[in-house]
Amino acid sequence: MTVGEARPTTGTGTPPDVLDGPFSTRQLLRIDEALRLADQGTGLVFSVYVGGLDEPIREHAERLHRQLAEPDKSVLIAVSPNQRQLEIVTGRYARKRIPDTYAKLAALSMVAAFGGGDLAGGVIQGLDQLASHAGKG
Repeated sequence: MTVGEARPTTGTGTPPDVLDGPFSTRQLLRIDEALRLADQGTGLVFSVYVGGLDEPIREHAERLHRQLAEPDKSVLIAVSPNQRQLEIVTGRYARKRIPDTYAKLAALSMVAAFGGGDLAGGVIQGLDQLASHAGKG
């Protein structure tokens, strides 16, 4: 899961902030739990990227997906809040279990949550819907 970048430590021995991103610690724990449940429940590998995406957006999301350890059985949710962009990328095996139609339905509910200002809730809802559609592997 990628949600931000770790800040480097300062020479003073002061520990860095854990993350410089849009989520609180509680939200990160909820997203982590949703990822764990999705992975365990389906046998697929779910990942979340939140940050800027280069143009063309879809190609950048696909490049990120290809960098995952097991891209064929992976599902990537890439969200760029500042650009108001969302991409769901499924690998070859994952796509058989989560067709584009179901990914679009999950995207619609995520966008509705994002529109209401709930970024973490939208991600969690999307993970749950995608995992439910995939079923047990």
